[in-house]
Amino acid sequence: AITDIKQYAHLTAEDVEDLARELHAIRVDIEESRGERDARYIRRTIQLQRALAAGGRVVLFASRNKTAWLAGTAMLATAKIIENMELGHNITHGQWDWMNDPEIHSTEWEWDTTSPSVHWKKSHNFIHHKYTNVVGLDDDIGYGIMRLTRDQRWERWMIGNPVYNVLLGTLFEWGVALHGVETTKYRRGEKSMAEVRKDLRIIGKKVGKQVGKDYIVFPALSGKNWKHTLGANAVANLIRNYWSYMVIFCGHFPDGAEKFTREEFENESQPEWYLRQMLGSANFHAGPLMAVMSGNLCYQIEHHLVPDLPSNRYAEISDRLRALCQKYHLPHTTGR
Repeated sequence: AITDIKQYAHLTAEDVEDLARELHAIRVDIEESRGERDARYIRRTIQLQRALAAGGRVVLFASRNKTAWLAGTAMLATAKIIENMELGHNITHGQWDWMNDPEIHSTEWEWDTTSPSVHWKKSHNFIHHKYTNVVGLDDDIGYGIMRLTRDQRWERWMIGNPVYNVLLGTLFEWGVALHGVETTKYRRGEKSMAEVRKDLRIIGKKVGKQVGKDYIVFPALSGKNWKHTLGANAVANLIRNYWSYMVIFCGHFPDGAEKFTREEFENESQPEWYLRQMLGSANFHAGPLMAVMSGNLCYQIEHHLVPDLPSNRYAEISDRLRALCQKYHLPHTTGR
C-alpha cells in the first residue's frame, strides 16, 4: 500500500494543489454546462430501459417457445443491466438531482436489485467513495470475504478465495445486499447484533419485493408457461450479476489500481483526496454502447473524481483528464 501519495506520484505539495485547482475547474465547467441535452439523455435511457423490460416480460408470456424464451431473457437481462448500471447506480449518486425531477432524484429512486438503496448509498456513496482503496477502511477491498491485496493479512480461511470469487460473481446482487450489513464491523465489535438485525429487516423487505416480482408474480402471469418464465427470470438475473461483477472488478482491482494506508488517509488534504482517487481506480476501453451498458463506469477514474456529475459527460471529462495526467506525469490506468 502507498504510504506517501505525493512521494509516490513524484509531485510536490504545490503540484498537488495546482492539480486540484485544474480538476475543480473541469468540475465547474461541467456543472455550469448541464442542461437540456443531459436531461434528454437520462429520460431517453429510462424510456429505453422500461421498453426493454416491458417487452421482455410480454415476450416471456410465450416462454415455452425457445425463440421467445431467448429473446425475452435477453431483453430482460439487458433492461436489468441498464437499470442497475446506468440508472440506479448513477441516479442514487445524485447525478441528476440538479433537474429537480422527483422521479429521477437520489432520494426517491429504488433500483431493481436486492440491495436497498438506503444501504447502498451508505456503503458505496459514502464509505467506498470517501475511503477508496484505504486498507482497513474501504470494505470494498475484498467485501469482507476475499483477500485482494498483500496488505490484507493472510488467514487460513482465505484459501477458498477462488471459490468465494465465483460465488460472489454468481450471487452478486445478494452479495451487494449483504454488504450493507457491514459484517466486517460486526466481527470487529464495532456494530451490535441489534443493528445487524435492523439492517437485515430492511434487506428482507426489499428481497421480498424482488423475489415476489421475478419469481412469483410474473411467472404466475405466464400461466402454463410459468416454469419457463421462472427460469428466464433467473437467467436474466444471473447475466446481470456477472456483468455487474465484471464491470466493478475491472474498475477497482486490476494492476495499476493502487491501495493506501490508513495513516496516509488520516493526514490527507482535499487535493490529496483527488490524487488518491486518480491512483486508486482504473478505466477500460469502451464504445458508446459498452459505455451505456457499463453505466459509463468504463470511466471509473472520472467517476471517482466527480461521482455526482452526469455519467454521459464522463467521456468529455476523460479527454481533459488524460491531458492533465500527461502534464503531471501521472498514470491514467486503462485496459481492455
